[in-house]
Amino acid sequence: MSIDLVLTYVAFFVLAAITIIGGLLVAFVRNIMHAALALMMAFMGVAGIYLLLEAEFIAAVQVLIYVGAIAVLILFAIMLTRGLMTRTLPPENNQWLAAGGLALLLFVALVYIAVTTHWPVGTQALAGTDLIPKIGTELVTTYVLPFEVASILLLTALIGAIVIARE
Repeated sequence: MSIDLVLTYVAFFVLAAITIIGGLLVAFVRNIMHAALALMMAFMGVAGIYLLLEAEFIAAVQVLIYVGAIAVLILFAIMLTRGLMTRTLPPENNQWLAAGGLALLLFVALVYIAVTTHWPVGTQALAGTDLIPKIGTELVTTYVLPFEVASILLLTALIGAIVIARE
């Protein structure tokens, strides 16, 4: 095993740990501002994994869109809705047990699918090919509807935060 491969494995496990820790902090931190910052940490971990996979364009898009735009949008929505920052809200939801059970069931189902699925291994090497034009073409042809739905959803969330802040 070469030193490059060992360093790649180490980098992957460090980035995976950053992503998992960020995701767990989002779920379990009580302060919503800290949860938003942990979400940014998880997004950065995912961008690092994209870099390890030699998908530099996707990593840059991850940083620009998710870390830059969506996380900042969430932070602005939190700051505009000051009612969420008060200490008068109950610290726990009454349905946490049902939500935890459902999350555990979903986790077990995903692990079962991941273990029992036959994952085909490609024989064609993609090294040296430029995938950016193909990704751009797919975004404006095949995946244009999900792309536009996501943009409308984000615009609606921003408008809703502004309306709530004005009240």
